[in-house]
Amino acid sequence: MQRSKKRNVILMISDGFGPASETMARNYVQQIQGLPVDYQSPLDEILVGSSRTRSSDSLVTDSAAGATAFSCGIKSYNGAIGLSSNQSPCGTVLEAAKLQRNMKTGLVATSRITHATPGAFSAHVTHRDMEDLIAEYQIGNYSLGPVVDLMFGGGRCHFEPNTHANSSCRADARNLIGEAQERGFRVLGTRKEFDALNAESAGKQLPILGTFAASHMDYEIDRDEHEQPSLAEMSQKALDILDQATQHSNAGFFLMIEGSRIDMAAHTNDPAAHVREIIAYWEAISVVRKYIDSHPDTVMISVSDHETGGFSVAKQLGPEYPEYRWNPQALKAAKHSIEYISSQLLSTRASEDSGERYQLVRDTVFPKWMGIADATHEEILQVAQETNSVSLRQLLSTAISDRAELGWATHGHSAVDVNLYAYGQDAKLLRGNHENTDIGDFIVQALGLDLQSITNLIRNDRVVQNTQTVKDTWLGRRDLDAPEHYPHTH
Repeated sequence: MQRSKKRNVILMISDGFGPASETMARNYVQQIQGLPVDYQSPLDEILVGSSRTRSSDSLVTDSAAGATAFSCGIKSYNGAIGLSSNQSPCGTVLEAAKLQRNMKTGLVATSRITHATPGAFSAHVTHRDMEDLIAEYQIGNYSLGPVVDLMFGGGRCHFEPNTHANSSCRADARNLIGEAQERGFRVLGTRKEFDALNAESAGKQLPILGTFAASHMDYEIDRDEHEQPSLAEMSQKALDILDQATQHSNAGFFLMIEGSRIDMAAHTNDPAAHVREIIAYWEAISVVRKYIDSHPDTVMISVSDHETGGFSVAKQLGPEYPEYRWNPQALKAAKHSIEYISSQLLSTRASEDSGERYQLVRDTVFPKWMGIADATHEEILQVAQETNSVSLRQLLSTAISDRAELGWATHGHSAVDVNLYAYGQDAKLLRGNHENTDIGDFIVQALGLDLQSITNLIRNDRVVQNTQTVKDTWLGRRDLDAPEHYPHTH
């Protein structure tokens, strides 16, 4: 591998995005927009291979172990954040890029910025639920000091003290927003502040912490563009800022961008939200590809940590031999995610009688929010009467998935290999089938990093959160209708 003096590496992670999901999204766009049958997505055009996803303790990985394979280049156990399988901290490519090559570094995600994937590049904890401690790492509260120059995403609740009862999810009274500002971070929290961020001046005023939601950012299907930036917008802004910051330097930048909520929609078996998240990720891919076209010293890798949902672009609806089809039109009219709909329904249970709930489901939920005009009395009644979050989501998922004729095998992850994409300098070196750890190794070689020396520096850092953690309650995700999403209930 030829390595120039200045090099930019952009790692894009499409959480929970398997090969069937790419096919489904391509079919959807081609059909809905009336495009030629040979239409290719921005990812199709740069497919180079595939990645195997197992962790050290399971054939089916979680996001923490999957991201640690990318960040440290090693296999670890499910739940591990920047740790080896023996629970020792492992130096990450982000840390090494910052300390060994003086590169600028960034993390962009639509999840909480303290979530498993961004956490694995910037923290070292024994379990992904220790997001309070991950936040402390991210503002530099460990032996290496601040190593992340730019963070855009959700997750403000893990930076706010528990005295802010309506907006904090920390278990203690530490104000990490204030501590970050004391360390020199410029802190953003609104769309207006994001839009006002000038790349030229911001590039001279790093580090930046931008959290645009208390918890995860909204699904693309639910997102109010006046309240939250899109993944593509955050990616563009991050590229502009990091480009300005390195314009007169011999060092480039390392940027990790995650399409986090592709995975969460698949956990809920929500095909309408899932396809919109994939399209939003494609838009971010296009932004990055355009940047690389004018910056040939840059390489972008796009890969998933795992597949979610055991998703299939087919579903047999009865005992008869199935028809060979699926129906993209069934997803087109959906206006909200199942997460949003279930949160709205559960929040109104106490204030409405059964007749009012039935009317809400019949007149609003199915026809207006889900685009389902032929809901049966039985479907309406079941949704109106259901009070359990998991069961309610399953009813909604079945309603739209059956009409689209799309199948799900699980609400969790699967072991299937995932597609590997690359664009830019030395992208051809990633051709073929790879272990997920090969992605980390590629970045190490591209930048000439020594992860072991970083590992030696952090071996004594704290890896266990002293306070109680908030355990993910919905299939590995704290979503809008989970009781601890906003209220402080530690």
